[in-house]
Order: sequence, then structure tokens, then C-alpha cells
Amino acid sequence: MNTTPKSNRLHIAFFGNCNAGKSSVVNAFTNQKLSVVSNVFGTTTDPVSKSMELLPIGPVEIIDTPGFDDNSDLGKLRVEKTFQILRKTDVAILVIDITKGKNDFDRKLISLFKEKNIPYIVVYNKTDLQKLDKLSNNEIMVSATENIGINDLREKVAHFVKVEDKKIIGDKLNEGDIAILVVPIDKSAPKGRLILPQQQTIRDIIDSNCTAIVCKEDKITETINNLKKKPKVVITDSQVFKKANADTPKDIYLTSFSILMARYKGFLATAVKGAKSISDLNDGDKILIAEGCTHHRQCEDIGTVKLPKWLNNFTNKNIEIDFCSGTEFPNDLGKYKLVIHCGGCMLNEREVQSRMNMAIKQNVPFTNYGTSIAYMQGILERSLEIFPEFLEFIK
Repeated sequence: MNTTPKSNRLHIAFFGNCNAGKSSVVNAFTNQKLSVVSNVFGTTTDPVSKSMELLPIGPVEIIDTPGFDDNSDLGKLRVEKTFQILRKTDVAILVIDITKGKNDFDRKLISLFKEKNIPYIVVYNKTDLQKLDKLSNNEIMVSATENIGINDLREKVAHFVKVEDKKIIGDKLNEGDIAILVVPIDKSAPKGRLILPQQQTIRDIIDSNCTAIVCKEDKITETINNLKKKPKVVITDSQVFKKANADTPKDIYLTSFSILMARYKGFLATAVKGAKSISDLNDGDKILIAEGCTHHRQCEDIGTVKLPKWLNNFTNKNIEIDFCSGTEFPNDLGKYKLVIHCGGCMLNEREVQSRMNMAIKQNVPFTNYGTSIAYMQGILERSLEIFPEFLEFIK
């Protein structure tokens, strides 16, 4: 549970006005002093996160956000951070001072939860001072200081959401199948470890009672020939898609980690349709290449070096490219003709889909690294053969 990456945790975010007792509720909920508690207005200055286990859900990420009603100049920046948290929120908990009741800020937050289709619970704090006669199904009364109703709140959250047991590739494998994972080791590869999508895919294959074999891109043919049993699938890093395609026999499925991540995060159909728009790019068009994490960029970085080179070679157009990484994903995408996102392994499903929906709402095609690379190299259809339900989106 402690080693589960944040991207695979359910994100539970606490919202509310300054001094509603939000941070006190968070501390009682986590049974830890996660947030500083004070009567001073605006004590919580930035979102604070804590990974923990919440039964029966399992690993979760708890987030305490700044007060939503802070109208100071600094407070407005804090509210912007709160809006960013909404993109990744799986369950929202709105804390209200029961002695004051709902105000316009609370109603605005509830409207945002509904607009973004985020399940939410309204928590009336300070029930030791006052009580309400009636509560709806998604409301509860607690007292953080007296620890009243906190366990009921945990149970309400735990039963408020449905956690799916999703597979990365295991649902397409039969017990005993062999999967070959192609992992290039170049200057951009982290020393001494595999990157997260590779680790997650290996674990998913093993959990499915199948065998994972890892090799470099120049060992694909040798690895296949050394096996007594034909592998079911070759899964490659997108950077060596072309070579993997050439070295993998046609009767063996071929796909990439990035395509697996797009399916796992729920945006593969959109990514496939978005990749086709690369052919429609013209001189002067602007696209956005976005990464969900921040890292030290090497000389052959896929996002900032290789992908732009492939785009220029494929389109033969003078395309303008902007880059963003981490949480700094722009709200206004109107100036872009295309967004090419990473696989999103470091982002939870809610945030990746929030970014996708922002693009869709602004009529901007949205795809990802692996899908766009497969399209430009003419192997997108082959890379989806193991997922035939997505082939229709190529047409």
C-alpha cells in the first residue's frame, strides 16, 4: 500500500471556506497532523497532500486545499491552485461551519463539483455546537475537535465510490502467455531502474499468471527465436516503435507502453482520433506537447526533441510547438490545432481525462506520444490489433 504510486490512488480533496474547520477535519480524518490548524484567517496557504490507506478502498491520496473565500491577491493565487486540484479530484469533501451554514462560496463549489461530474460529500463541522434536523444522502455532521462522526465520514467516503480493478494488458492475455517488453537504454533512461509504465506493465502481466521478458531494442529477434513458445505480444517503448515493428513477426501482436497507458487512463479512443489530425496541420499551426511530470531533459528527450523532429519530417510543414509539464497545463487551448500528451503515467485518471475534456470542449484534437508516433510511422492499425474495439476510430 505504501509503495502504490499517486497516479493509482483515489484522490480525495477537502474544500471549504477559511476557518470552517477544514484542516481540523482533514487531521481527524487522517488521524495525523497533516495540516496546520489555527484561528488565523487563511492558515492553509497551499494544497497539502498525504498518502494513506482507507479501507475498503485501499491506497488514497488526501488533499487539503486553501480556503476558497480568500479574496486577497495572494488568496486568488491560492484559489487558482484549488482549481488545479479539482482536475485530479475523484471525491470532493466540502466542509461547512454548521453554525454559519452554506454561503455563496459553498454553492459555487457545489456547482463546480456538479459541472465537473465529481462525486461530493458535504460535511457540516462543529456538530458539538449545533445540529441539523435533516440531511441528504451526501451530507454528514461531524465535530473535528470532539472526534464525532469522523469514522462515519471515512465509511461514507469508502462506500461512496466504486473502485474498478482495471488491467493494463492482462485482460488481453491468457494464463501462461508470454509478453516481450522492449526497453531501450539510452541517455534519457533513468539509471538503475525502469520507468513507471514499464514497472506497472510487468506487474500486471505477472498478476495475470503470464510471463514478462524484458530486452533492448536490438535483441527482439534474438529473444523471440530463443523462445520455445511464441510470445503473445511485444510491448515497446514508443521511441523504437519503427524497429520493433520491423523485428516483430506479423503473427505476434505489437503495441507500446504509451498506448497501453492511454487505454488504462480511458482516453485511447480520443487519442486515436486525435492522431489523425496530424495530417491536417499546416504552416504556422501551433500545437502543444504536454507532459504530466517534470524531469531533467536529456539531449534526446522524446517530448522536446524526438517528437518535434518526427512531426516536422511527417508533415513537412513549419509548425510552432509549445511545451508544458507537471501541473502547468493551460486552461485556454484555443490557439492550438492539436494537443499531444504523454502517456500520463504520473497523473491519475481523473486529471488526464480532465485535460482531454478541456481540449474536446474547445474543439482541439487530443492524442498522446505513442499513438501519434504509431500514426506517423504507419503502424497505428497494427498497434491496435490487440485492442480491436478501438480499430473503428482509425477510419
